[in-house]
Amino acid sequence: MADDETRTLSRAPSAPTTTPAPPSGAGAPAWTTRLVLVGLVLAALNLRPAITSLGALFEEVRDGLHMSGSVAGVLTSVPPLCFAVFGVFAPRLARRFGPAVVVCAGMVAIAAGLLLRPFAGGTPGFLAASALALMGIAVSNVLMPVIVKRYFPDRVGSMTGLYSMALAAGTALAAAATVPVTDVLGGSWRTGLSVWALLAAVAVLPWLLLVRDRGGRSTGQPSAVREEAEAPAFKITRSRTAWALACFFGLQATAAYITMGWMPQIFRDAGVSAGTAGVLLAVTMVMGVPLAFVIPRVATRMRNQGPIVAVLGACGLAGYAGLYFAPAAGAWAWALLLGISNCAFPLALTMIGMRTRTGTGVVRLSAFAQSTGYLISIPGPTLVGALYDSSGGWGLPIALMAGLMVPQIVVGSLAGRDRTVEDEAGMRD
Repeated sequence: MADDETRTLSRAPSAPTTTPAPPSGAGAPAWTTRLVLVGLVLAALNLRPAITSLGALFEEVRDGLHMSGSVAGVLTSVPPLCFAVFGVFAPRLARRFGPAVVVCAGMVAIAAGLLLRPFAGGTPGFLAASALALMGIAVSNVLMPVIVKRYFPDRVGSMTGLYSMALAAGTALAAAATVPVTDVLGGSWRTGLSVWALLAAVAVLPWLLLVRDRGGRSTGQPSAVREEAEAPAFKITRSRTAWALACFFGLQATAAYITMGWMPQIFRDAGVSAGTAGVLLAVTMVMGVPLAFVIPRVATRMRNQGPIVAVLGACGLAGYAGLYFAPAAGAWAWALLLGISNCAFPLALTMIGMRTRTGTGVVRLSAFAQSTGYLISIPGPTLVGALYDSSGGWGLPIALMAGLMVPQIVVGSLAGRDRTVEDEAGMRD
């Protein structure tokens, strides 16, 4: 498998280009790569519990903070907004301090935010502490593909799959375990939310060890600065592939946030019990655990990832069709299909690494695709809610969800073409 990935990623470009510097992780001590591997998995586990743990206790939080409906609606839009705004700063921070330092700081921010927000003393403090945790998630989101490209340049697919699988596991774990853990610890939503700070604190440790070894190559800081200086300048916005990947990322994120926010209610309104609706959502999220490992490995063996995009999109269309015509009768099948469709997320992360040739390119593409994508995803869940309120049913919202799957397939197929953003944009300056 590694040989297949190496051939895919090291293929010579079609046009003459400047030879990139060797990846800064190449030749790193074995203990360093093992520590980075542990750090990647632990960091990925912490990239979603801040969101899904809150969703599990949202009603209790609203009551406890006397939060109005409008403020609660704003709170549901805070994660993608923070991901978009703070993710933009990740490349500059990585150039200045090194990716490992920034990820370490991100884990510290997540731990501090999760620990502080339940006890912040009101809605403004809760929102501020949530923003601190989401800021840490945002910069770490952007730099995960960068770390993979830097330390595992010949295993982009398998390493992306590994941390995507860990991310999906953390998402499902927080969604499923927050309420039971809260009950065991006395029933207070404040305790139930703050407990996830412990997981983030554990994730700080491997990155702290990497940062402390400043004399070696583990932080990547000297190589990152040198590579940035030597790489040819280019504007990421001149690349059609970058725009296609950003739109693909945004549309798949829209589908994911709509699914997490509204799918249980769709099933409940169709006559499914509340408990079963929650399990169906958990099934949808758990599908991402094995498939997040498999899909990136398959993607790196293909010159064009368009067929994978089409298969995932077809599963989404079938799932939405089922929700429209027989939501209760085939509920388990629709949950499985939508879980498969939501695995467009690890595919998008894999393509970020495959559509670049240099460390500088992957930093810029990751920041651009994710920040732009999360901005695109912000209106989706709110629009679905507005359509539901105005129409009094789920027909129009489900039609919207299915309709968005079509452009997702189109832009995903464009992003999956065998080319790099450096070739498209870098040589035109």
